[in-house]
Amino acid sequence: MSVFNYDKDADGIVTVTMDMNGPVNAMNGEYRQAMAETVDRLEQEEGLSGVVFASAKKTFFAGGDLHELLAVEKGQEEEFMAMLDTTKGVLRRLEKLPVPVAAAINGAALGGGFEICLVCNHRVAWDNRGVQLGLPEVGLGLLPGGGGIVRMVNLLGLEKALPYLLEGKKVPPAKALSEGMIHETVENPEDLVPRAKAWILENAGNDEAAVQPWDRKGHRIPGGNASSPKLAQTLMGAPAMLRQKTRGLLPAPEKILDCAVEAARLELDTALTVESRGLTYLATTPEAKNQISTFFFAMNRVNGGASRPQGVDKYQTKKVGVLGAGMMGQGIAYSSAMAGIEVVLKDISLEAAEKGKAYSEKLLAKRVERGRMSEDQKADILGLILPTADDKDLQGCDLIIEAVFENMGLKHQITRELESRLAEGGVWGSNTSTLPITQLAGASDKPDNFIGIHFFSPVDKMPLVEIICGEQTSDETLARAFDYVQQIRKTPIVVNDSLGFFTSRTFGTYLDEGVRLLKEGAHPVQIDNLGKAIGMPVGPLAVHDEVSLELTRKAGETHAELGVAGKWGEQEAMSEVVGTMIGEYGRGGRYHGGGFYEYSEDGSKAIWPTLFELYYQADLGIPEQDIKDRLLFRQVIESLKCLESNVLRSADDGNIGSIMGIGAPVWTGGFIQFVNTYGLQRFVDRCGELADKYGERFTAPAIAAEHAASGEWIK
Repeated sequence: MSVFNYDKDADGIVTVTMDMNGPVNAMNGEYRQAMAETVDRLEQEEGLSGVVFASAKKTFFAGGDLHELLAVEKGQEEEFMAMLDTTKGVLRRLEKLPVPVAAAINGAALGGGFEICLVCNHRVAWDNRGVQLGLPEVGLGLLPGGGGIVRMVNLLGLEKALPYLLEGKKVPPAKALSEGMIHETVENPEDLVPRAKAWILENAGNDEAAVQPWDRKGHRIPGGNASSPKLAQTLMGAPAMLRQKTRGLLPAPEKILDCAVEAARLELDTALTVESRGLTYLATTPEAKNQISTFFFAMNRVNGGASRPQGVDKYQTKKVGVLGAGMMGQGIAYSSAMAGIEVVLKDISLEAAEKGKAYSEKLLAKRVERGRMSEDQKADILGLILPTADDKDLQGCDLIIEAVFENMGLKHQITRELESRLAEGGVWGSNTSTLPITQLAGASDKPDNFIGIHFFSPVDKMPLVEIICGEQTSDETLARAFDYVQQIRKTPIVVNDSLGFFTSRTFGTYLDEGVRLLKEGAHPVQIDNLGKAIGMPVGPLAVHDEVSLELTRKAGETHAELGVAGKWGEQEAMSEVVGTMIGEYGRGGRYHGGGFYEYSEDGSKAIWPTLFELYYQADLGIPEQDIKDRLLFRQVIESLKCLESNVLRSADDGNIGSIMGIGAPVWTGGFIQFVNTYGLQRFVDRCGELADKYGERFTAPAIAAEHAASGEWIK
């Protein structure tokens, strides 16, 4: 059976319906053969009046085959470039057919899918928000290499095209229409092919309809070409602005900008070759391998339920109780209500609970103001949140999430008092960032229904939730927690119990290494700048101020009370510095009057001057690369320890968790994936060098040495 169904009607219009093997249409070997055969046939077709490209899948076309791209290695560039040129040559022949070609877009057309649409003379799409159009390759460390850069620049102009290329911006059909990316929309998907055919018939005898804008005589790129005075000035500053955003760590945006500028400078076919060279270069980079591995394959596995127990029916949470209406609780209440879940937001006073609900009101008001929600929708969502101080209102909750202070005694007390309010089979979730779930469950009558549900702040913006299983947590409880997290449109990772679990434990090493460097005498500005230079969102001292030194002090006290202080490595430097900062100078962090930094009313900040007197040694001379590696490798090593000790159930959870929960540099693909493309043996060797110079905390975990010996990626 052909994967491209070919049907010619009485008017001489051929409809090519793409229906490839597998769930989606993708730009793989099967596609290349089918498209080449189809174009051969169209070029020879007698009495041809037009062509419509349609899809038999829910998605119009899913884009490039990422398995193929992941497999491209250095040394295979010539072969890959030849394949690209052949693929693009067929599309070029399609757009040069002497008859009009229309795309009937019934579903998402992203990446290669939208590149096929751009080759067509006319693009008509189903007007549905689920139909997304765009070129998101930059998010995978790649560029649109099927002609997407060149045609978008020629279609929209350089300035207008750049956000779609550099940011991977995706838009629904209505927006694409207003932007000039498509020509028209229809209300029903069944009207797509008839409307595309009608357009072809309406343009019978109009030779211009079969010629792309960029192939017409006298074509001018909207807004001018790269040498026009207005654009020349913009382009002078563009590389510096882009580098400021990427910090020079992501090659894809820089290569996209280069190719886009060339597309605005060169004739079309030469620009297509430049674009192919760009993709060929990027496909072999470690950054692309990392981003494809994590942001596509791992993300699909995680969201597809790889960490969810099999054989447990899907569960929909209907009523959730949230205990504590502070920063975390109010965010959990908002996210739950946005998903249509009834919420009981309880605090010790009605006033505190109402204040927590007011947070949702503020966020919803912003959505109304921006036209993303009606007043009626806002009222409906707010109506789902019941602020209360009365325990009875929790009766019948199928999930209760406790979001009070990180205090074992307090959490135990609340569990004993309120667990009985759960519905039969209901789940008790503790929003804790460090306290072991098995110990927290010690106060529960039903420890098999007890689980950790660790949200990140601010809850309404952070997309990750870390689910923690205690020793007695049942599969049914885990499945319910997993389903709830997906219900509120967040990404769940699943880990096993440990002090600090995965995210807090790993993030703690970044703070610890920053403090160690400070105590050793490194310049505090250099420490933070080099933290950002490796791709972390914020330097370790600055982020420590944000989470607060006071919180670090309290956590240390809690760990001492539990008898687990220093369980994951000695904390003497941290204890000493935090003790000095708080005990002697009263500097507990940003929200405690200042910490490592001083904060001005205008929002600016500067290093607290006394910090230099206390710690800075001008003659220290630690190499910059060592500082960068220390800040990165500490987190990578801790992630590997979590994986080999089964705190992490999978490398996927570690990679997604480190990117979305800790802020791991995007170019790494996550702290575990980083090791694979850095080179397993090279990583082990570098760990050895750092351990010799700075201490045994840098010794490579056994799992790294084992994989270095076998040569297999850590998966």
